[in-house]
Amino acid sequence: MPFEDPVGIFDSGVGGLSVMREVRRLLPAEDLVYFADSAHCPYGLKPPGVIRARAFAVSEFLVARGAKLLVIASNTTSIAALDALRSRYDLPIVGIEPAVKPAVAATRNGRIGVLATGVTLAGDRFNSLVERFGNGVEIYPQACPGLVELVESGGCNKPEAENLLKTYLTPLLARDVDTIVLGCTHYPFLRPVVERLAGKNISVIDSGRAVAQQVVRVLKKHGLLRHPTLKGKEYFFTSSEPGVVEPVVRLLWGDPGVVVERAAI
Repeated sequence: MPFEDPVGIFDSGVGGLSVMREVRRLLPAEDLVYFADSAHCPYGLKPPGVIRARAFAVSEFLVARGAKLLVIASNTTSIAALDALRSRYDLPIVGIEPAVKPAVAATRNGRIGVLATGVTLAGDRFNSLVERFGNGVEIYPQACPGLVELVESGGCNKPEAENLLKTYLTPLLARDVDTIVLGCTHYPFLRPVVERLAGKNISVIDSGRAVAQQVVRVLKKHGLLRHPTLKGKEYFFTSSEPGVVEPVVRLLWGDPGVVVERAAI
């Protein structure tokens, strides 16, 4: 039966696990299949056409695994490929976008900083978000090269992470922002460092919970929710070497028993 099929989730690497953990919290009964396209990470430095090609390849893999819904757990990929994926596949697809709207609702002084990849900040979807929800506030985008690679290597607590974040937060703090958007799914794993550097008076927001809530709504709409008494399982795949990716997935997912399989796509 279709409702017994898994939810497929993917990102350029391990960052989408921040979205997957929110999906798991709201949907404990669902089977989840995660694909980390780590052999091609980061996407943020690649042309949109290359990102779309990878999104198609990974989506084909997840659809072949029986996915009843796809979650694009990547802001960069959602900007570059969401419309194209929805045109190709006849199944629900949930994307992600930087949490500009909730940041506008949360700000007290009308000054918001957005940490994201260069592709995300240069994309039409981000510009549309600013145009639709940014009236009356100042939004300061900050590209953050290098952060994705640090998370991918399991280096969230390394001095390099703090040094890079200091570099990226300094111009935002100089603008007196009171709200910071984590506009890449890798960045929630750096939240403790961001919050410490930014200070207790600054709100830090990401999109993971909102995406998970949308997944729940879409599954309900299509009658695809599994019976709530069931206990869902997780399956992890990567396009890279499992021996490299698996320890990081175990660290970020918080389960030393996680097994990551390789899929040559």
